Amino acid sequence: MDYKEVEVFEGGIVLKGVKHFHPQQIFECGQCFRWTSRNTKKDHYLGIVEGKVLEVKLVQDEVYLLGITLDEFQVFFRDYFDLPRDYSKIKRELRKDPLLKKAVSFGFGIRILRQDPFETLISFILSSNNLIPKIREGIRRISEKYGQSIQYEGETYDAFPTPEALSRATEEELRELGLGYRAAYIEKTAKLVYKASLLKKEKEKRALTPEEREILSYDLTYISALPEEECLKALMRFPGVGMKVADCVMLFSMGKTGAFPVDVWVKKAMVHFYGAEPKSLPKMRSFAKEKFGSLAGFSQQYLFYYAREKKIRIPEEKK
Repeated sequence: MDYKEVEVFEGGIVLKGVKHFHPQQIFECGQCFRWTSRNTKKDHYLGIVEGKVLEVKLVQDEVYLLGITLDEFQVFFRDYFDLPRDYSKIKRELRKDPLLKKAVSFGFGIRILRQDPFETLISFILSSNNLIPKIREGIRRISEKYGQSIQYEGETYDAFPTPEALSRATEEELRELGLGYRAAYIEKTAKLVYKASLLKKEKEKRALTPEEREILSYDLTYISALPEEECLKALMRFPGVGMKVADCVMLFSMGKTGAFPVDVWVKKAMVHFYGAEPKSLPKMRSFAKEKFGSLAGFSQQYLFYYAREKKIRIPEEKK
């Protein structure tokens, strides 16, 4: 447990004696898109999670969680922030690699969030060949049109839509939100996930047809429970989901810490630290998974954050 105690105060709770937790490093290491900095120090963020608006504020070794109750923390947000996990053990193991040691020390406050699988799946389909500001704006527009409104401190925010709500969207409507070619993928994926959720209930009442059993295999709870490689293959059946997006969904929402998403920044880090061949992304992924095993996902986050914040360049970019 990476905190000593929790206290309730008017407006939220405070975690005391917190270790391995820094808002900027958690919310700006490529794993989420609905957290926004509230100050220049970047120790205070506002986020929209599970239909709630909350704020996270770091003050020395105390973390203030504003807008949630103790019950909500114990039931959901403790696991969302991965607080039961001892990150000192992870760091100790990863620091055995002298090349990774620097990145681990630099990203001392990173934690891997346990996000909603459906929101994560749609968000990372939208992230393909896209810039972070455009990803965030796309998610904001989807939420504004199809999600439920939330009132917080006199302001209106929008929750990410449920599979049912988003399944009603047409490709044309999604294109009007500026999602481009990804609109078709999102439209089809939302419908598959929603239909699977309906059939999950239906199978308790009757035998499903072969076609229905095929659709049921898109149920995200079922996919989450699969072993890692089977989970990867199941996710890659969704429209617009390749290996990188599937790895992101597994790592950031399904607890598959052996996943190793390779994006442009991770590629730069792998070339910089390990002399990897820049054009061989599958080999980078295989190398990392073999080297770090079940901790590959943690190494990915440390490498990503270090490479982006240090603005690492590799030889092919320097010519």
